[in-house]
Amino acid sequence: MFDTILVPLDGSQLADCVLPHVVAISRSFDAEIILLRMLEKNQAGTSAQMFDLLNWQINKTKSALYLEKIRTRIRELKMRARTAVVEGLVAEGIIEYAQTQGMKLIILSSHGRNGLTQWGISSITQKIILSAQTSLLIVRAHQYGSYTDKLSTNLLYRRILVPLDGSQRAENVLPIITQLAHCHKSQVHLVHVVKTPEMARQMPPAPEDVDLTNRVIERNREEAVNYLEQLKSRSYLEGIDVHTHLITSEHAAVALHQFEEQTQIDLVALNAHGFSGNHQWPYGSMVNNFILYGKVPLLIVQDLPYKQEPTPPELPLINRTEK
Repeated sequence: MFDTILVPLDGSQLADCVLPHVVAISRSFDAEIILLRMLEKNQAGTSAQMFDLLNWQINKTKSALYLEKIRTRIRELKMRARTAVVEGLVAEGIIEYAQTQGMKLIILSSHGRNGLTQWGISSITQKIILSAQTSLLIVRAHQYGSYTDKLSTNLLYRRILVPLDGSQRAENVLPIITQLAHCHKSQVHLVHVVKTPEMARQMPPAPEDVDLTNRVIERNREEAVNYLEQLKSRSYLEGIDVHTHLITSEHAAVALHQFEEQTQIDLVALNAHGFSGNHQWPYGSMVNNFILYGKVPLLIVQDLPYKQEPTPPELPLINRTEK
């Protein structure tokens, strides 16, 4: 599953908010943690011999010490960790490092050193999400402060929300959630939303339209009840505190967000694609909605095969330093 975890950090408190989750996930999967710091050269001051090499070396040393401090604290918790300082464009460099090093999971903050914005994720985070081609854990920076000096194994995912649409593809997330739930003694909430079918726009609706709508909803609910009961009987869910929920709503995403808030969910987990997901895009519509509008950490399990693409010549990674 997740035997290696990539953790991009930029030195800010907002980015450091991922660290308790890094510990929690690594502990669950016995994964090695790779702490990555991307250093982007400032190309504006080309008059002073292109770059101020002394300041550049100072920043590089500071970054290495920053990562080493975090690695030391992680190792005190008996976990494996190493560091890497890499020069290059930030988002592109993180993506390339993840691909060339075969990272199974990237854990990243929704916002970093540029601060919080009105948007759900920063532009850097958005670039990584759209191009990383690997599983992701997005931590909402607005919920957390600095945890660099407070790492422990106490963070628990007490309640995990897993929206399912009835497809086998969506269920791809369940083996990972099963392992997480065993480690954290979690309640796993499997939620299926039966959508109200869209009918001809007559105002008011004709009686036969209302009757047809009700019959379709009832039929879908019957199938959903059977589906959720079958899920609970799966052998790999044995020993886990599983709760199933069937919701009828005109808007599935709205219903799921409301459930998340009312149930005080600690983690939402989704497969990258569901029943209608198209392989041309990295994520289905429901995943995109939670990326932009979710308020709790979001785990996305990528189900598309990795496609090797040549590295653009303008995005080289140079002077890599790893420990």
